[in-house]
Amino acid sequence: MTSGPVYLVDDDEAIIDSITYLMDSYHYKIISFNSGSKFLESIDLTLPGCVILDARMPGLTGPEIQQLLSEAHSPLSVIFLTGHGDVPMAVDAFKKGAFDFFQKPVQGNVLSKSIENGLSYSANQHWKLSNIRLIEGLSAREKQIFELVIAGNTNKQMSNELCVAVRTIEVHRSKLMEKLGVQNIAELMQLAPLV
Repeated sequence: MTSGPVYLVDDDEAIIDSITYLMDSYHYKIISFNSGSKFLESIDLTLPGCVILDARMPGLTGPEIQQLLSEAHSPLSVIFLTGHGDVPMAVDAFKKGAFDFFQKPVQGNVLSKSIENGLSYSANQHWKLSNIRLIEGLSAREKQIFELVIAGNTNKQMSNELCVAVRTIEVHRSKLMEKLGVQNIAELMQLAPLV
């Protein structure tokens, strides 16, 4: 089971109680909020997790919260659980990156599986977003060398291409690996798809 916080944002206390009780039997501890603004004020949007959103609530609606999470580049996976859903709303939610969409009531095993998959997806998104930020923090020369390394160039080939000493390449390569938090070429190559 993938770990991470599971949030529930719904203005109906009865729904909060029933979903919290239901998911407890699947070993998920639900952190609930009765408004979108309280949810957004209380959590770190940069961390992975899963949020179950009601679509229609006073104040911020589920789709508005989803939009704000998207604008913040949050890795949180969004699951809609609503009593007022329809096909156009579901299609729109998916287009905007929702992980899943359910009508109330939902079966416990179905929601549990969606949460598990959502947490796994969110952890992967968090890894990607964190590493993209690290790559963006490299200097122009470090980015250049990073791209040459992942293209399979040796230090000697890079020094010839960039018209610098091999030692200069080694220094830049060492710095970029330190900035990216990788120990070896294999770990560096895992970041290649992010460039």
